[in-house]
Amino acid sequence: MSDLEYMRLAITLADAASGQTSPNPKVGAVLVKDNQIVGMGAHLKAGEPHAEVHAITMAGENALGATLYVTLEPCSHYGRTPPCSNLVIESGIKKVFVASVDPNPLVGGAGIKRMREAGIEVETGLLENEATELNKVFFHYINTGLPYVTLKTAVTLDGKTATVIGESKWITGEDARRDVHRFRHTHDAILVGVNTVIKDDPSLTTRLEGGGKNPIRVILDSSLRTPIESKAINDRLAETIIVTGSEADPAAIQQFRQTGIEIISLETPKVQISEMLKKLGDRGISSVYVEGGAEVHGSFLKERAFQQVITYIAPKLIGGKTAPSSFGGEGIERIGDALALKLKEVKQVGQDIRITAEPI
Repeated sequence: MSDLEYMRLAITLADAASGQTSPNPKVGAVLVKDNQIVGMGAHLKAGEPHAEVHAITMAGENALGATLYVTLEPCSHYGRTPPCSNLVIESGIKKVFVASVDPNPLVGGAGIKRMREAGIEVETGLLENEATELNKVFFHYINTGLPYVTLKTAVTLDGKTATVIGESKWITGEDARRDVHRFRHTHDAILVGVNTVIKDDPSLTTRLEGGGKNPIRVILDSSLRTPIESKAINDRLAETIIVTGSEADPAAIQQFRQTGIEIISLETPKVQISEMLKKLGDRGISSVYVEGGAEVHGSFLKERAFQQVITYIAPKLIGGKTAPSSFGGEGIERIGDALALKLKEVKQVGQDIRITAEPI
């Protein structure tokens, strides 16, 4: 195998732990000696051993004189685990390929510097783009302190999210709905508006064959209209946060808190997306999957407060000038002011099409 193939394997190992490592990055490591893989591993969960530790432990004495392929720069600081760069040095590894440098100010090249000073040959940039894409959520959160926001929509071929009477189950097929649950599994939080809770009373949990991680449920509710009997309030299947405005009834806030629901009160009467995201980021939430209605999506669009849009398009036609579309709000008046997107992926999922795009 080539250097590229070994690093590609490390990226595959890291990606297999998607949804498990937050707030830490996804990292994979492969240790090679005499053209044979002698150790490999991935970081599985915050507070547990890093990928390099698993690979070196597996290799044992074979780590001496071996080459390490790791998707992210080995850490150089003491956190919940000891520095991996120290372990790399102590194990006698002779060469390290690092795909991407860690943007964390606590690391930021220090791990590479320490290994080089110890006489280890270090090369950076092998499959850097792929490794950066792997940890785009982590990089965004570290650099901004804000969660990485994905807006998810599901529409018919003529751009409708429901019929003229509001019927929306089910626009997409079973394969697409299963795909949505995989995305829920990989995000820290799922976000909806209060109108979705009132209309649909959703559980907002991950339902995958074999189980999955339930994200934190976030409800945007400026005036605290969420029904106290809602599933998201009572089922105890996941944490629930209600983000409300400054004029919400204090007695209602206390009632929700007594049921174990976290209330985040903002300083404005109406929930502002930027302020809300700052509060979630401060709480350690690094990614948010938005499954709101047209008004919620319109609010995110108005503030340009998202990093990714995922749209499922079903081969159906509904029509009707009053049938809702996926983005509401005031809208944009001129084409020249429209937010331009870059297509990242177009994929068929069952009978539907999934389009992934990012703001340019």
